Amino acid sequence: MTELLAVALAPLPEVRPGDDLAALIVGAWERTAMERQDLTPREGDVLVVTQKIVSKAEGRIVDLRNVEPRAEAVEFARRFDRDARQVEVVLRESAHVLRMERGVIISRTAHGFVCANAGVDASNVSDPDTVTLLPADPDRSAADLRNRIAEAIGVAPGVVVSDSFGRPWRWGIADVALGVAGFSPLHDQRGLPDAAGRVMRATIVAVADEIASAAELASGKTSGRPVVLVRGAALPQGDGSVAGDVVMPPEFDLFP
Repeated sequence: MTELLAVALAPLPEVRPGDDLAALIVGAWERTAMERQDLTPREGDVLVVTQKIVSKAEGRIVDLRNVEPRAEAVEFARRFDRDARQVEVVLRESAHVLRMERGVIISRTAHGFVCANAGVDASNVSDPDTVTLLPADPDRSAADLRNRIAEAIGVAPGVVVSDSFGRPWRWGIADVALGVAGFSPLHDQRGLPDAAGRVMRATIVAVADEIASAAELASGKTSGRPVVLVRGAALPQGDGSVAGDVVMPPEFDLFP
């Protein structure tokens, strides 16, 4: 029987630009393992790290007091009771605005992610006049954390940088992977037989996204525990990336 464990590590202090995030995570893991020795690092472990603390550590923060919104942002904010400065930041972070209606901006970021507000977020930020941006290169962020953590503890865990995205035609948000290191984010089952022996022709499992969602159930949005240890997941072999393997090119879009 396959068992999956998801445990939020000990709380982290408020993360600030320039902080050694890897060291903070290692410290949280050590404190957690002191209370539960079965959670000592082992091969095959995955750490899911929320985008917010990665962005803070990397200085991906914008002070809205220094933002001069364009006319389009001002008008959109006026119509839908939004902050024009934040709307301006969203437009700057958008490589392509897909929809800008009913107070919602859906755009494609420079990473290729299609999401609300280009990932610009004011939640869990202590200063009401600041917002966070997505990491410039989430795959690189994940790889850097993995390497630094491995240097500190002698075990190289898989790392997922996660964020909450909405889903088309479904209410509610779910966490997905923005970056990954240490394993392939997808399990391509095309060409393999299903349980009835039929050859699968379209099944590609989004393993990194599933791990990110499982981790969010363990941590929640307000626990102050932004790093989750996931153990027991079957990790696809390889050194894939979210940007290179998961993001679908625009030419595959069925709803242009």
